[in-house]
Amino acid sequence: MKGTVVKDPDAIPNWKISGYVEYIKSGHKQGDMLLVVPDGDFAVRLGNEASIKQKVNVTKDMFYSITFNAARTCGQDEKLNVSVYPNSEPNDWGILPIQTVYSSTGWDSYSWGFLAEASQIEISIHNPGVEDDPACGPLIDSVALKVLTPLKRTNENMLKNGDFEEGPYIIPQASWGVLIPPHIEDDHSPLPGWIIESLKAVKYIDSDHFSVPGGKRAIELVAGKESAIAQIVRTTVGKNYTLSFSIGDAGDLCAGTLGVEAYAGLDSIKVPYESSGKGGSKKAELKFKAISTRTRVTFLSTYYSMQSDNSGSLCGPVIDDVKLLSVCTGRRV
Repeated sequence: MKGTVVKDPDAIPNWKISGYVEYIKSGHKQGDMLLVVPDGDFAVRLGNEASIKQKVNVTKDMFYSITFNAARTCGQDEKLNVSVYPNSEPNDWGILPIQTVYSSTGWDSYSWGFLAEASQIEISIHNPGVEDDPACGPLIDSVALKVLTPLKRTNENMLKNGDFEEGPYIIPQASWGVLIPPHIEDDHSPLPGWIIESLKAVKYIDSDHFSVPGGKRAIELVAGKESAIAQIVRTTVGKNYTLSFSIGDAGDLCAGTLGVEAYAGLDSIKVPYESSGKGGSKKAELKFKAISTRTRVTFLSTYYSMQSDNSGSLCGPVIDDVKLLSVCTGRRV
């Protein structure tokens, strides 16, 4: 090393580095800014065109999700390119925008999904930035990989993963949840069954750190109408259906009037929720008649909301326990 700059490509065990990579100790000062590491004592910073890579043994043709912590330092339009290499060329990649900071700590957890096309792959996290200061790049910490279980629809719910129990790995020390990027940035959603069909990310939360209506996991719509999830399901034209779901708050000081808009076919419903920011939920449902053999079910937040602690952290309503059933039989047809 030379100061904080790592000079040897193999200096960080198990990782191959390239470009301007710094090894940052928690408490390191950058001008007037103090850099804090959320997990452990060290993190890496990726300068312009810098990357970290690691080879991993996986199961071919299985879906996986990557989770990692990232913090913006001095750049205003920072992005990260996450790639998977089964050989010398990437078969899957996505650009994750990190200029929007969602947590009050300055650190956010990001997830990204992919299909393993070989039994050994190389995962790369790359900063494609072109800042005037080559060291002006994001901090990376706590990288995790998780296999995603294939899901099937059942007679009890026409939607896959309606309870959101299957999703990206949540780092135990990360009390701010995991951001799932828009589908335009990600070919394989790390939230199985669901499309993130919006300009902004949605937040995947767990009951260890948040209030969740049911089970262990749920979705928080943290960016108003720019934060939406959807799923396309087969339906019978002319048949009546009921879409039921829970709306609540995550117990993260998101106080005030929250709202969710649900759409199915030509029908929609707006469900307001008065939140004290301390947790809680209520049930809602939308009845509709299918006009097509494929119906898109969509949820989005009505308003932009921020936590009431003056931190500026974005927040919003929580969605959970989403269920779609045929009205006449109560079962999937």
